[in-house]
Amino acid sequence: MRIALDAMGGDKAPGVIIDGAIAATDDVGSDLRIALVGRRDVVEPAMADRGITPGAIELVEARDVVAMGEQPAATLRKKRESSIAVGLRLQHEGKAEGFVSAGNTGAVVANALFTLGRIKGVRRPGIATIVPNEAGGCILLDVGANIECTPDHLYEYGIMGVCYAERVLKKSGARVGLLNVGEERSKGTEVVQAAYRLLEGSDLNFIGNVEGRDLFAGSVDVAVCDGFVGNIVLKFTESVVDMVSVVMRESMTSTARGKLGGLLLRPAFRRLKSRFDYAEYGGAPLLGLDGVVTIAHGSSSVRAIKNAILATRRYIRYDVRSAIIERLDKRECTASEAG
Repeated sequence: MRIALDAMGGDKAPGVIIDGAIAATDDVGSDLRIALVGRRDVVEPAMADRGITPGAIELVEARDVVAMGEQPAATLRKKRESSIAVGLRLQHEGKAEGFVSAGNTGAVVANALFTLGRIKGVRRPGIATIVPNEAGGCILLDVGANIECTPDHLYEYGIMGVCYAERVLKKSGARVGLLNVGEERSKGTEVVQAAYRLLEGSDLNFIGNVEGRDLFAGSVDVAVCDGFVGNIVLKFTESVVDMVSVVMRESMTSTARGKLGGLLLRPAFRRLKSRFDYAEYGGAPLLGLDGVVTIAHGSSSVRAIKNAILATRRYIRYDVRSAIIERLDKRECTASEAG
């Protein structure tokens, strides 16, 4: 399996990106090859510093770099040789099976749509992330690809989220919930209420409206929302985990009793932090593309990049794309028979 990796994307590129690639290949072995995509004058010396020789990790030249603040549409016209554009072309040309980037999310989405296109029947792909909970995790989408959604978009997110949950998280009969301001079916905007009716009339295991607390309680496996709401939930969750870590650390070091208790609780605290650390999941797949793209956090650590690569590998191995195609075809056949 060959995965293209944006060596220029992220706050700590290319060093952290390269180290993540090394960690992933060390973990998997000969079944994984990585194409680092980036500027030769920057990436090649960093590879040499780490003693990388041609083999499981190789370099593919890309002359341009997309900055985090650049407008996505502008990058399509002005930066056709960026590490994002070149990495996606490798997949389009059959030279890679997936692409991972911690770079400009908007630019990744725009270039992926332009280069790979959408699966037939998908109006707008959505970014899916895993929210840790008591039942092994909940798929939340969209978390930033589409700020404004129609009822059909939200319905399709439900379909694609179920495919991802069933194939990757092994959640048979995944429960789908519509993220809303209350459980009653009359709650929410007109768009959300219309989406409720579509989901209710589908063959999905739709359990109705869910609230923010349900994401962590384990009562839902796939939570659907627009990218505006999803991104806020995601960033808020990350900030709460960071805040709890700081408060716990201060409490365990402020007094002698706290230090003693901290020594006893440290293993449990580390397990708790690991469970809610985004680096454990690495990245979020862009569901609905006619290809495989994983978007990692801009401030990703080595462990996060490694896990983003491994998550991409699982997406490819479990063939989530085919599952989405099959489910959408089934929906079209049902609609035709009903008509």
